[in-house]
Amino acid sequence: MEERYPSLFGYFLSGLIGALIGGVLIILFFPIAIQGKQETNEPEQRIIIEKSTDFSYASNKVVPSVVSITSKKQVASGFIIDKNGYIATNSHVLDGDITVTLTDGREYTGRIVFEDRVLDLAIVKIEETNLDEVILGDSNLVNIGDSVLAIGNPLNLRFHRSVTAGIVSGKDITIEVEKGKYMEDLLQTDAAINPGNSGGPLINLKGEVIGINSVKASSYEGIGFAIPINIIKPILKSLREKGNFVMPTLGLRVFDSETARYYNYNIDKGIYVYEVIENGPGFNAGIKEGDVILSIDGVEVNKIVDLKEELYLKEVGSIAVLKVKDPIGLIREVKVTLDSIDNLTVEVTFT
Repeated sequence: MEERYPSLFGYFLSGLIGALIGGVLIILFFPIAIQGKQETNEPEQRIIIEKSTDFSYASNKVVPSVVSITSKKQVASGFIIDKNGYIATNSHVLDGDITVTLTDGREYTGRIVFEDRVLDLAIVKIEETNLDEVILGDSNLVNIGDSVLAIGNPLNLRFHRSVTAGIVSGKDITIEVEKGKYMEDLLQTDAAINPGNSGGPLINLKGEVIGINSVKASSYEGIGFAIPINIIKPILKSLREKGNFVMPTLGLRVFDSETARYYNYNIDKGIYVYEVIENGPGFNAGIKEGDVILSIDGVEVNKIVDLKEELYLKEVGSIAVLKVKDPIGLIREVKVTLDSIDNLTVEVTFT
């Protein structure tokens, strides 16, 4: 039988079929090829994110705004919250004449324009402009586990800005600073807060200030506390717009649910009134001991810092509308005409 060999046409037909199949495969798998190429860009994106959250990035952004504050030979820290010379610090570090030293060594005499000894918060003014001011973050957005940095001047070193790293260990913490006196709604951190760091900023990794370093638990390591930064915002707003801040008061002594536990009170929400100052604004409006403040001007309040934030947005002489629950559970609306804390004849724990 005669052997047959493939014709040229057969070779051509086989090649054509192979080409068609190859083309179909390319069309089907080409998007995957593109996707694979796009995936190679992900490491570069991760590098950019890491740069924006780097410790050195955040600290270098804030350090130029950190100052030394000397008062009666005690050196503490503060930070510039406004380029026109407003500086946040702690109240407990201020005693007598105040000297503020900037990072470049320039020295200024400071004067107190706001002070709340219960909050351990103060604002000092120096006569200078065009200073490096910090960016204020939102302390309400802070989460437990967030990385933070504490910056200050430890061990009375006026020109040494140190940075310690840690995390947010707790929120809305109440501590007894001395018998019967409490600091409430604090941020807890394990970033080292050493003598001299008081008044310095606690910052997130974006370089935003979220707290003011205040106290360290002396009997324990890795437990420090900071005042949430949001409380300072209405005060700074008034200073910028009017050049001063007059502290309004309700004339009440109060505590929130966290502190209530120390006194064996059970409060689910709101702010508990444990004393009404006679002839003060709350007294004149009919607020009684044992009442619970649920809201102010329609804003629900469950922490002292929340109540103060709303209160500090108002002016002396203005009316605050409170929703109040009495001990038997009846809820009523109370209108309180705010007074200045300077007009009260007794020291109030809360304003």
